[in-house]
Amino acid sequence: MPVNTELLKEIKEYAEQYYLENGVSPTVREIASGLNASKTTVQRYLERLRDSGEIEYCGERSIKTEVTEKYNQQSVSVGLVGSISCGELNFAQQNITDYYSLPSSMLGSGEFFMLRASGDSMINAGIDDGDLVVIRRQATARDGDIVVALYGDDTTLKRFYKDTQNRRFILHPENERLSDIIIEGDLIIQGVAVKVIKEL
Repeated sequence: MPVNTELLKEIKEYAEQYYLENGVSPTVREIASGLNASKTTVQRYLERLRDSGEIEYCGERSIKTEVTEKYNQQSVSVGLVGSISCGELNFAQQNITDYYSLPSSMLGSGEFFMLRASGDSMINAGIDDGDLVVIRRQATARDGDIVVALYGDDTTLKRFYKDTQNRRFILHPENERLSDIIIEGDLIIQGVAVKVIKEL
């Protein structure tokens, strides 16, 4: 079949621009919709671009080009997995509601996710209701870290302290109107807060 070289170029550029704006590659459906082309044609042209070495492609949301690879080295895609007041977190792919592309220099190394803060328990730490909190996923924390902690069926964002003498943990709210949460049983650290993103 004849090849529309202009459409080939548009598909590649669309995939690159979409990645720069969203931190993930577009699906075949999204490219087709954006360029007013058929999904079959887009699929065939992606495979042609792959076979010619212009892109790497192995299925949905996996389009890589020199542009996206260069950008990816300088940034990290962080998934928003919900609100901190929603109980036990589920990190399955289908529960990620959005992606944000953030500079690697701002976060450092590690694996990250984001939560939307709910409530006013951490306002004195600069975390207000509705803020996006960037969390480095890790299972340990130091005294004074702000952590995502799971105890029983509840998940909370609080400042973490160990009370070694009494063999318990203290989850401290940064709001003088609220009391510490004392945990004498199991406590699971799901991550440590590293950044807060606000809307002005």
